Amino acid sequence: MIDPALLIASLMVASTPILLAAIGELVVERSGVLNLGVEGMMITGAICGIAAALWAETPWAGFLAAAVGGALLSLLFALLTQVLMSNQVATGLALTLFGLGLSALIGQSYSQIRAPSLQRIDLGALTDLPVVGRLLFGQDPMVYISLLIVAGTWAFLRFSRAGLILRAVGENHDAAHALGYNVRLVRTCAIAFGGACAGLGGAYLSLVRVPQWTDGMTAGAGWIALAIVVFASWRPWRLLLGAYLFGGVTVLQLNLQAGGFAIPVQYLSMSPYIVTILVLVVMNAGRAPGSLGRTFHASH
Repeated sequence: MIDPALLIASLMVASTPILLAAIGELVVERSGVLNLGVEGMMITGAICGIAAALWAETPWAGFLAAAVGGALLSLLFALLTQVLMSNQVATGLALTLFGLGLSALIGQSYSQIRAPSLQRIDLGALTDLPVVGRLLFGQDPMVYISLLIVAGTWAFLRFSRAGLILRAVGENHDAAHALGYNVRLVRTCAIAFGGACAGLGGAYLSLVRVPQWTDGMTAGAGWIALAIVVFASWRPWRLLLGAYLFGGVTVLQLNLQAGGFAIPVQYLSMSPYIVTILVLVVMNAGRAPGSLGRTFHASH
């Protein structure tokens, strides 16, 4: 028998790395840039996180290093696409390959070494409350930080002047430039934020979910994050629901395996990605022929 409260609590943990990477990519795409290097930035954040956490003996140093590592890799993407005007799609794919290779090289020294654990928040009596105690008060701090980032991003895009400028740049960069806004600077800042969030998502995998370094441990999480941004129609709260949907499928297939259901493990492992494809198909089924939603120029 699967405990619903435990299932939902596990869902939130499983969704956090995807949510962090996706909210960063949402900001990048709202600025009018498509960065397909999320997977590379996540895996870079994962290795930077565990290396810094082991060196400083605290997971918080790992998360800080992961954010910096992801941001630095994303700034390489910004240099190539916003300054040197290279193709965004090709550059993003190259960034993913570079991140996977770099992390595999560095990670050889950290294989099978357990990282310092991130303690869950214990609020005493509140944590012991039935059902809601484990859901609302028994998670690790990064789960709450990810929710705060989503709320902050929503408020930034909706209410702040800087958010309005970023959306204006994404909708019509020529008009924004004519009004005197530095399009290149706005997009570079958005790309750096997206890289930092992807790095945090990768560090969550290596410092909380596992917690140790495993080569290729992101296992396509960056690509799922990209798909969730489209599913959410570039809206933060819908993105939260999409990330939790994917996390729910992931946790459910793990519970089915543990429950001894006679389903081949390969099919269960494929289930989160199948659900993602089906969701994208449903989301785009009602669109007019030739309409692909938001379009991103190869270079600006």
